[in-house]
Amino acid sequence: MIVLTVAMRYVTVSLKVRWVELRPLGNPSQVVIARFLRSSTMAMADLQRVVVIERLSLGQRQSIKVVLHTGSETVECEPATSAPLSPVDAQTLTGWLTEQLGQVQVPVERQTEVKRDFLRPDAWWTRSHTAELWRVPVGEVDGMAAQRGVESYRYTPRAGAMSSPGTSVTVYDPGRAYDVAEELRAERAAGQAADSTAAPGPAEDDATDYR
Repeated sequence: MIVLTVAMRYVTVSLKVRWVELRPLGNPSQVVIARFLRSSTMAMADLQRVVVIERLSLGQRQSIKVVLHTGSETVECEPATSAPLSPVDAQTLTGWLTEQLGQVQVPVERQTEVKRDFLRPDAWWTRSHTAELWRVPVGEVDGMAAQRGVESYRYTPRAGAMSSPGTSVTVYDPGRAYDVAEELRAERAAGQAADSTAAPGPAEDDATDYR
């Protein structure tokens, strides 16, 4: 079992893409794909499209991946956390690839994958944390969650199951709760902008007869 596990890890590492190079820059005719044990060359004529995929979790970037699509295979290029490409802005990378591949008419797409599967209840948000994020009193969280479609889950923590069997805790789905926080922030910003641009009404003049 140990030998098999080591062998599988070795195969996985050896097949992982280390880097991709467009040759020559500006008007590339080849794509060089370098792996740990070998490199391969793809003709630009075989490349049908390129997709830049950015993974987000609660508004934070988790990873970025470039996928090369040909007629016969799909090559996924995902940098390590410490790689220079890892922190590159997805829009910047998409723009650069579009510029490089525009002359050879290879379309470049940008996609976003948002993580939605948070472990319940451990990774779900408490009422107080949700209230702080939404900037509302704790007592308003339940009503707002129901109104805006935020799933909640009520459970009894293990620590209190024996000592306080009647004590339960309500937690909320972080994915949708985060979306609501962004919606509330936008609504408040729009309200403040409307208030600041609203001109004061004309003062009422005393009725005076100058005849």
